[in-house]
Amino acid sequence: MDLFKVYKLWDIEPVRGLGTTLWDKNGEEYTDLYGGHAVISVGHCHPHYVKAVTDQLNRLGFYSNAVQNPLQKELAQKLGKASGYDDYSLFLCNSGAEANENAMKLASFRTGREKILAFGKAFHGRTSGAVAVTDNPKIRSPFNVTGNVGFVPLNDTAAAEKALESKEYAAVIIEGIQGVAGIYEPADDFLLSLRRLCDRTGTMLIIDEIQSGYGRTGKFFAHQHADIRADIVTTAKGMANGFPIGGVLISPDFKAEYGMLGTTFGGNHLACAAAIAVLEIIESEHLVENAARIGEYFRNALCPDGVPVHPVKEYRGRGLMIGLELKDGYEDMRDRLLFKEHFFTGAAGPKVIRLLPALTISEETASRFIEAFKRSGSAARPD
Repeated sequence: MDLFKVYKLWDIEPVRGLGTTLWDKNGEEYTDLYGGHAVISVGHCHPHYVKAVTDQLNRLGFYSNAVQNPLQKELAQKLGKASGYDDYSLFLCNSGAEANENAMKLASFRTGREKILAFGKAFHGRTSGAVAVTDNPKIRSPFNVTGNVGFVPLNDTAAAEKALESKEYAAVIIEGIQGVAGIYEPADDFLLSLRRLCDRTGTMLIIDEIQSGYGRTGKFFAHQHADIRADIVTTAKGMANGFPIGGVLISPDFKAEYGMLGTTFGGNHLACAAAIAVLEIIESEHLVENAARIGEYFRNALCPDGVPVHPVKEYRGRGLMIGLELKDGYEDMRDRLLFKEHFFTGAAGPKVIRLLPALTISEETASRFIEAFKRSGSAARPD
């Protein structure tokens, strides 16, 4: 049996990591500025994280949610404190797509409405409901097409108002920052307007912080830059530094009923131990503040005085969620950065480089990348 072909793979096999450094099977060293799609939040093999997971595995790796698991409550309390959502409740699952599916289900239960409003270029996951609110026809099968989803352009207040005034929508779902699309931000004023529209029309506001959350933008959640609160917040990726977990933060206005939600693996002992360790590291090492500081360092170096350096056409993002849209003719930049300079980066299509490094990244590492990026830009210059 072979593997089903899902991703185009680079011919590199990492076998060891430490902080923002990776080594492949041949002993070659790389710097990781992508963290496996924003998953590695506190660096590879952080000693506190390794000890927490190992100690838990030596005690108990898993039992079902039919028994008491104090780690779940500890995680909920720590996450509430770190995020400012301490009065909300937490549902634990296994991934971001699951978190979004359950968030939309809760909104529909709460309102009795069937429809969800989403935004152009959105990406919310690859399971059925999550794909339905994802604006990407390449991953939407006929099964995922539903009349219960509407789309409007991001940052178009008039279009959102027109849709929501129908009072047909159970919820609006919006990313804190659109990651897969290429790092597009909802404007603060737009989020404020969306919050007011939801309040006026009885619509639930779901904010997908799966990629943009956990301190990445210099606030715990990206939407907190706009000083608003969501009815439901979803999170995953950086939540446990590589161990699969997802979470749904749910307003106290929602009343839980047994059987409404459920999961086999969600909130298992190992996942909770990993997620608790991540929050402890973020707090003790002041990583939200570091994300803001190093993010500003990147911006000042790659977009000084608002003018992007060559070959960047546009610099987008906040903190350590960075999109570098390249000028035409520079589509091989990621390959140059990886194979010539040994930096892992991400992409959103052929022209946008995504930087999603661990929140532990140092100024020295950021500086080395900036110099490598400039060298690669000069070497890749079209004739």
